[in-house]
This record gives sequence, C-alpha cells and structure tokens, in this order.
Amino acid sequence: MDRTIELLKKSDALLEGHFLLSSGKHSKKYIQCAKLIENPVYCEEVSKIIAEKIKESGIKVDLCVGPAMGGIIIAYEVARALGVNAIFTERVDNIMTLRRGFEIKEGMNVIIVEDVVTTGKSSFETVDVIESYGAKVNALTSIVNRSGKKEINGLKLLSATELNFETYDPDNLPEDLKDTPAVKPGSRK
Repeated sequence: MDRTIELLKKSDALLEGHFLLSSGKHSKKYIQCAKLIENPVYCEEVSKIIAEKIKESGIKVDLCVGPAMGGIIIAYEVARALGVNAIFTERVDNIMTLRRGFEIKEGMNVIIVEDVVTTGKSSFETVDVIESYGAKVNALTSIVNRSGKKEINGLKLLSATELNFETYDPDNLPEDLKDTPAVKPGSRK
C-alpha cells in the first residue's frame, strides 16, 4: 500500500458522507489532511516524500509558499526537508494576499505546497500573488492530488499520493446524497 494512504488511514483523515468541496462540487468522500498533519511524525514523513519527488524532478526551489489554511504547516515541513524558507498566503476580504512582513523577491524560484489539490483554485490564487512580485512558480505540490492530472495550467503537479473520488455538480447529485445535508469541512468561505 502507498505509504501516504497508509498514514492518512492511520490518522482517520479519509472521511465518508456528503461533503461540499471548496470547488462547489459535492463528494461522498473527503480528505481531512489536518488529521494527518496534527501528528508531527506523519507530517514529517509525508513532507519528505514530497521533497524527494521535487528533488527527483530537478525543479529549482528557493521558497515554499503554502496557501492558508491547509498549506501552512505542510509548506513549512517541505521547506525544512528542502533546506529553504517557507511562507504562506492568506485571504483578506476573500482575496488571497501576502501579509505579515513576508517577502518574495523578484526572480525567486517558488513552489506552492498544498494539503489537497482538486481544481487548483487556491493554488492559482497564490500563483497570481507570487507572480505579482516577479517570482517564478515552478510547480504545484501537495499531500494529495485529487485532480486526476499531472499538471494544471502548465504547472507540474507533484504529490505524495493521488486519490480520485467522484465529484458531483450541485444540480446532479446521486439519490443517496439528495436528502443528506452536506458538510463543508474546508476553510474557504
């Protein structure tokens, strides 16, 4: 079994029910990576898996950026494994921004580190912030790739593992979800 999936299971991070995802889609399954991240040993191990994939790919990294909330801790741990700094972006009035005195220097090679990538929406909001400082985003990385893609909008997506759960549009729910209230466990409003 894939070690990351094993750790997600040990952490009780794989949930079943009716979930409203940040993308607006619905799913019968949800990955609550915070359950894995709360265990420092598991988090460090998964971060090293991601860092190794980055090293093997030859992608240059000067800085790891994690979109808040889910990317903050994992970005820090991946940065630690790579020997670079980590910062995070966060939403202010629902707009992704850089605060807290963090700096991104022009020409820096940056990777974005997320907990889960499904559509890449948070990642690309963060790409816009990074590029506004004249830095270059070299890859998207995550604990779990739910997108089913190896790249999104021309950026390579490197993840510790891939899980493909079926998602549904709100107007096309399966019968067993129609009468079950959806839970929205993500951080995006």
